[in-house]
Amino acid sequence: MDTARRRLRQETEQLRAERNTLTKQVEQLLRQGDRPAGEAAKEQVRELNNRLGSLEAELAVAERHWGELMLLAPNPVSADTPVGRDDGDNRELRQAGEPPEFGFALRDHVELGELHDILDLPRGVKAGGPRSYVLKGAGLYLHLAVQRLAMDVLAERGFTLMDVPVIVRPETLTRTGFFPGGKDQTYELNDEDRWLAGTSEVSLVSLYSDEIVDVESPMRLAGVSACFRREVGSAGRDVRGLYRVHQFAKVEQVVLCRGDAETSDRMLQEILGNAEHILQLLELPYRVMAVCTGDMALKTHKQYDIETWMPSRQAYGETHSASNLLDFQARRSGIRYRDEGGRLQFCHTLNNTAAATPRLLIPLLENHQQEDGSIYIPPALRKYMNGMERLTLRPAELG
Repeated sequence: MDTARRRLRQETEQLRAERNTLTKQVEQLLRQGDRPAGEAAKEQVRELNNRLGSLEAELAVAERHWGELMLLAPNPVSADTPVGRDDGDNRELRQAGEPPEFGFALRDHVELGELHDILDLPRGVKAGGPRSYVLKGAGLYLHLAVQRLAMDVLAERGFTLMDVPVIVRPETLTRTGFFPGGKDQTYELNDEDRWLAGTSEVSLVSLYSDEIVDVESPMRLAGVSACFRREVGSAGRDVRGLYRVHQFAKVEQVVLCRGDAETSDRMLQEILGNAEHILQLLELPYRVMAVCTGDMALKTHKQYDIETWMPSRQAYGETHSASNLLDFQARRSGIRYRDEGGRLQFCHTLNNTAAATPRLLIPLLENHQQEDGSIYIPPALRKYMNGMERLTLRPAELG
């Protein structure tokens, strides 16, 4: 397709050059009073214009088809990315913390939420349909407390916190690599030509599209937003409770840095470490996974997932995802910087979840449940919970 596109472009340019030369000859012949020769040249110009119109239409189709194919070209993966078909081939790198052992009958997060009257799934479905929920009282405080903790951790580590648009233009999603492949997971606003973003990464990167930025020090950005995801294709999987929902809240890390592999890999380790630190503050067991080729998005060069222990599943469940995209997004978005020699280069971009809730409430409630039905609140969250040390079966006084 690229060969055909180049051939058509060359032919089009040649015809335009011939037409322009003939047009000048027409003017010259008419000025010289040679009308027959001028009219003959005019006829040649008309014929060239007809051929050119047909060729330009053919070139436009080729350019569009080539552009569509280029949008499907994946980012090369890193040398240490595991080769595999799906998440079953992801490789565990390390574990942190031990899954707790309980000497009593466990309750899952739905039972705990209903027991404490902090979660109402039936009324959520009544209002919003399947995969909807209502968080109440201390449940809402806990939801917000996790976000506030993540925000404060990132602010202390040099991130600029931002509230960014979640209703975005389609080109914003294309430039960041979520389209065309992710359209089936994205909600479209009918007749608006706007879409609901599944992550603030979309807006954070696009804020700097078509700009020359200063990345002498990496740009550390944190988006705090609601997120929306259709979850098409996940029917029958993780349908109970809060694991796969259509609307959730996320504190997202995004980094723009110099376009060299050493810098961006160092930043990948940094943002991964930020997410691990938050889980350690929440006193939750987790493991870090190297994501394989078959489980990575088209835009990703290298990815780590963090999976947190969820007792009701007797398994780890994904709660965070950290990715290095090299210059994939920056090329599409036109984000550049000047190197030491003053030459324009494309930035590297990275992203990682700091906290996504309510999914993170699953391990938080389940790992910290007590035999008497109460739920332990880690000290790192207590200042956001008005000092509350545990959720008890008595109505909580908050606010």
